[in-house]
Amino acid sequence: MKSKIHEYQKRNIKDMSKKALVIIALSISIVACNKPAEAVKEVKTAYVDTSELMKEYTEAKDLEAKYKTKAEEKGRQLDAEIARFKQEAAGFQAQAQANGQAWAQQKGAELQKKEQQLSYSQQALSQELQQESGKEMDSLVSGVKKFIKTYGKEKGYAYIYGTGDAASILYAEDKFDITKEIIKALNDKYKAPAKTEEKAAAKK
Repeated sequence: MKSKIHEYQKRNIKDMSKKALVIIALSISIVACNKPAEAVKEVKTAYVDTSELMKEYTEAKDLEAKYKTKAEEKGRQLDAEIARFKQEAAGFQAQAQANGQAWAQQKGAELQKKEQQLSYSQQALSQELQQESGKEMDSLVSGVKKFIKTYGKEKGYAYIYGTGDAASILYAEDKFDITKEIIKALNDKYKAPAKTEEKAAAKK
């Protein structure tokens, strides 16, 4: 009889212990929920208008001017050949009447061949300039990306987004726009070698 009572008491003590643990666990969870949330660290972000950047970046403007001049220089000889062809073609009809059908057929074939050659020359020149300028532009864009990456690390940015023609950001507040900062920093860096060369020349 005593052993049964003792066993019953032991069970009661175990049940009470379990209930006490549940109550303590609930109390801890309630206190944890009521604790003020820790301040979330602000993530520093910004964006750059890439279209504006390429318009205002001095090196990009210099590159554009360089290939415009190159196209004009290489195109002068071709332009002269095209002008001569137009004059020859303009006089063809009058000469054809004077020289007869056989001459007109032969001369017409020659003019057609010249026109095709001039067209090929124009295409070849255009492709040549596109390839040359494309390589330099790719190198410039790669340099800009590296610069922005370094700039972002130095200034403590977590993200720097790009906007422009192929942008994925549909809206951002103006205060996050660092385009002008980047343009100024890039232009200062681009001008720096020139200033160093000027100083070296002045010392000589």
